[in-house]
Amino acid sequence: MGQRKKITIWAVVGIVVAMALVLAVNQTLLVAKAHSSLENYSAFRGCVQRLETTDTYATCKLASGTIIKMVKVNNKWYLDGDLPVCYFKFCW
Repeated sequence: MGQRKKITIWAVVGIVVAMALVLAVNQTLLVAKAHSSLENYSAFRGCVQRLETTDTYATCKLASGTIIKMVKVNNKWYLDGDLPVCYFKFCW
């Protein structure tokens, strides 16, 4: 294999890895922003009407008519039933 071909392959691999990294960071920031407040999480989930709200939970209606419940855990908002798994103060 020629030197030029090796450089081209490594350049393409580098570009693909860089693009994957940018997408991963972007997705991580988007999800972090969504969980940060009830307003952001409601928009992230597609709520068209909030039905009930307290300090720790809220229910809202989606465009499809489905009603979902969102809960606040460790200062972040989640879909009820889709809570993070935590061990020794580490959650994912």
